[in-house]
Amino acid sequence: MYTHFRLLITTALIAATCVFSTPSLADEPAQHEPNKVIEGIEKAEQKIEHNLDEAEEKFNIGQMIMHHIADSHEWEITHGVALPLPVILYSADRGLEVFSSSNFHNDHHEYNGYHLVHGDAEVIKPVDESRVIYDFSITKNVASMMLSAVILILLFTSIGKTYQRSKGKAPKGLQSALELVILFVRDDVVKPNIGPKYEKYLPYMLTLFFFILVNNILGLLPGAANVTGNIAVTMTLAVITFVIVHWNANKHYYLHLLKPTGVPVALLPIMIPVEIIGVIMKPFSLMVRLFANMTAGHIILLSLFGLIFIFQSFAVAPVISLFALFLNFIEIMVAFIQAFIFTLLTSMYIGSAIEDNHAADHGH
Repeated sequence: MYTHFRLLITTALIAATCVFSTPSLADEPAQHEPNKVIEGIEKAEQKIEHNLDEAEEKFNIGQMIMHHIADSHEWEITHGVALPLPVILYSADRGLEVFSSSNFHNDHHEYNGYHLVHGDAEVIKPVDESRVIYDFSITKNVASMMLSAVILILLFTSIGKTYQRSKGKAPKGLQSALELVILFVRDDVVKPNIGPKYEKYLPYMLTLFFFILVNNILGLLPGAANVTGNIAVTMTLAVITFVIVHWNANKHYYLHLLKPTGVPVALLPIMIPVEIIGVIMKPFSLMVRLFANMTAGHIILLSLFGLIFIFQSFAVAPVISLFALFLNFIEIMVAFIQAFIFTLLTSMYIGSAIEDNHAADHGH
């Protein structure tokens, strides 16, 4: 917008120059002056277009956003400061190869017969395209999930030891805060939706809730990874839920898929595919909902920060920063809400699969 405004101002100045510098018709020696003016306008336009092209090359907001939300083979802490991560490749002819991603820091992004391709997502490809390789590298998202796992293990191990040392005493501090969240998930989310057999599934539900919550919050930190904004991660969580639901489902659940209660036999060829599609859509909705909400939040925040570099104004930067700070608080709230919704829907799907009397209306 700033560059377009500058373009309008420059065009107006050129037009004014043309008006005031145009000679009168009575001035015969200046008959060729209009051609010179036109040439001057064309040169000015070319210069402006060249400056605009240079500005776009210097800062590409779309490239900046994708760079921050996409996975990478290095962990960029801040601009110009990155932590290289291990690259783990396997191929039939070379076997297992392990080296640092910093080896790709050259003009061609190549090392030992491999090429690091930068795009919407970084991909390591062999220079010889006929070779087949398997990439098991520790990327930024993988490292972030490992970090969140370490945080959860240390946190709950510490809380467990505190419970053992202070039996019969009122919880306090972090123990009290986590107990409140655990009781909320157990009593208001899992137990009402799964029913009397909820204890069997409570460990998974708590793991699911805290895993999503911690990664959502970590993703809001500067330089952090966008784990829950990666559709491969949300798909894995949804598939695990799908397997647990159908592994523990009783006969009433499968009979409802094959012959819904109250449906005439003539409509079964239509209803059975509809029911199967409904079963598939449940994990699909879990996957897309979490991915879309977390990715959208990151894109909005990064777009706001990108406006600062586009406008290049000291007056705009404080306003955008305050608005981005406000949205960041909303994103913290969304982090809790998305963990809650994923856990709630998972418990509802499990409850509908294991209930004894599986009527046509899932609310009964």
